[in-house]
Amino acid sequence: MRGVTASGTGRIDTRSVPRAFDEHAASYDRLVDANPGYHDHLRLSVQRMGLPDQGRGLRLLDVGCGTGASTAALLAAAPETEIVAVDASAEMLAAAQRKPWPKNVRFVHGNAQNLAAVGVNGPFDGILAAYLVRNLPSPDAALRSFLTMLRPGAPLAVHDYSVRDSTRSKAVWTAVCWTIIIPMGRLRTGSSGLYRYLWRSVLRFDGVTALAQRLRDAGFVDVRCQTFSGWQQNIVHTVLGRRRPEPEAAPAPAPPDFSEVETPPTGLPR
Repeated sequence: MRGVTASGTGRIDTRSVPRAFDEHAASYDRLVDANPGYHDHLRLSVQRMGLPDQGRGLRLLDVGCGTGASTAALLAAAPETEIVAVDASAEMLAAAQRKPWPKNVRFVHGNAQNLAAVGVNGPFDGILAAYLVRNLPSPDAALRSFLTMLRPGAPLAVHDYSVRDSTRSKAVWTAVCWTIIIPMGRLRTGSSGLYRYLWRSVLRFDGVTALAQRLRDAGFVDVRCQTFSGWQQNIVHTVLGRRRPEPEAAPAPAPPDFSEVETPPTGLPR
């Protein structure tokens, strides 16, 4: 990666991730489009949130929206909802904004760990955090903040890589990174720094058991995990949780049930 990161070492870390994505924004969509299942898996994570009635009357937050792939996944499942999409990389956000969007989608440049500073406030009826929590300097603080921005009973979906619990998953991830992702990133952009960071960050990130516990510790309930089919089985996961419903609440529409889509919950008790 060109330049010196926030750590002063020349190696990308969580504090310099937005700047690294700025440098790779122009080629980012071409790289993810070459990843089998990337967009389908995002749509599947959104389906697992169980958003009702095409999102009619709902308000959703896409935090860490990047170039808009996760925003498109939300829109496909909930075309009638209001979507607020936030990213810390100005160039990734600009790439998203150049795409055609309906009037119910709004993009905001801001830090996921200080959303109020850019005027993003709850309550939301659902939050999608795709490939985000792993890249945050203070993930626990961010998760606690997300919890306060949800309506009672509303879901959070964390969509991310997690391989730490499986020797096989770590081996597959390393092989795919060094034979496909890193060489392709270098070929398309002239630099492999961001993709080497991706490889390292996934190996160091929580296993799904620890990530699920991280959500519980932040106050989420009904936490569970689902994976995907294909080479990314037990490598990419949806970890779902919801804000605890209010007891004895006045009659209101029931919170969405988490959908059992494609794969059942794996290995984590509710």
